[in-house]
Amino acid sequence: MILKRSIYFILFMVLAINFILMLFFGKETFQIKDKPVTAVKYDYHFVLISEEADNPYWRLVEKGARDAAKIYNVYVEYLGPNQADNTEQLQYMDQSIAGNVDGLIIQGVKNERFDKLVNKAFEKGIPVVTVDTDAPESERAVYVGSDNYRSGMLAGEAFIKDTQGEQLVGIVTGRFESSSQQLRIQGFKDAIQQHKRMKIVATKESKITKSGAVQATYDLLREHPDLTAFYGTSALDGTGIAQVVNQLQLNPYIISFDILPQTIELLENGSIDATVAQYPYQMGYKAIEMLLHLERGEHPGELQFTKTKIVRSEHTPSHKAPMKGAGS
Repeated sequence: MILKRSIYFILFMVLAINFILMLFFGKETFQIKDKPVTAVKYDYHFVLISEEADNPYWRLVEKGARDAAKIYNVYVEYLGPNQADNTEQLQYMDQSIAGNVDGLIIQGVKNERFDKLVNKAFEKGIPVVTVDTDAPESERAVYVGSDNYRSGMLAGEAFIKDTQGEQLVGIVTGRFESSSQQLRIQGFKDAIQQHKRMKIVATKESKITKSGAVQATYDLLREHPDLTAFYGTSALDGTGIAQVVNQLQLNPYIISFDILPQTIELLENGSIDATVAQYPYQMGYKAIEMLLHLERGEHPGELQFTKTKIVRSEHTPSHKAPMKGAGS
């Protein structure tokens, strides 16, 4: 019995020693030593608040801001509602001011609360740059973006040049309350007002989504089946309009806004006749530069307009649009 216990004890000790050696040599062989984490030190913390976080247009603004931030050693935080919502936008703005960030980039909003928040930021020494849409009545320091009224004029002038005969126009706009959209419509109206052959029949809202633009186009055609032309004033309006008229096998004149990849594709295949090219990447990039100027105590001009131009279907390699007249 004693011999049996001794054998068990010896076996136990051998197994224990082997286990300890395995742990020791395994640790020495396979251990990955933690590398010291070095925190990146940024010169400034800026916040970019978009109209709608996942909108392709605003993602281009974000990309421009982030690319500039890398060069200038700035940390950029990107915030925005999932769907366009001024109340949520302004909540993000209020939270950012409370967090004492170094600068704010935000789409201008035409309401009293926005103005109060800009004043609040100003009092705390936080400069505010509006992008895409201005709010000139507020204490914002700089606006970076298109001259939206002039962009609407460009659209109207292109429409005049590209068409013949009577034209009945349906407008699809992103949001009725957006001052940038209002300016694009007003510029278009002013451009065509001397031409009696042209008439704006109705305007519908898309809520800056493609599905909203599709619905707005269907509604316009149901109420006004004799429309011969469409003007879309926000980034996804043209694609929504084109989808509907292609499904219905219609051939109206379509002028839209922006040069997103899907818009360029529609230009190339002739589904859209022209678009007002904006450069949201430049807006984001330049907005960062303006905040840096302001942080250094410099005073750039309040209006920093980015480029806009008309891009027509005939500028693309695969299509040349004919002149469109009444009833086409």
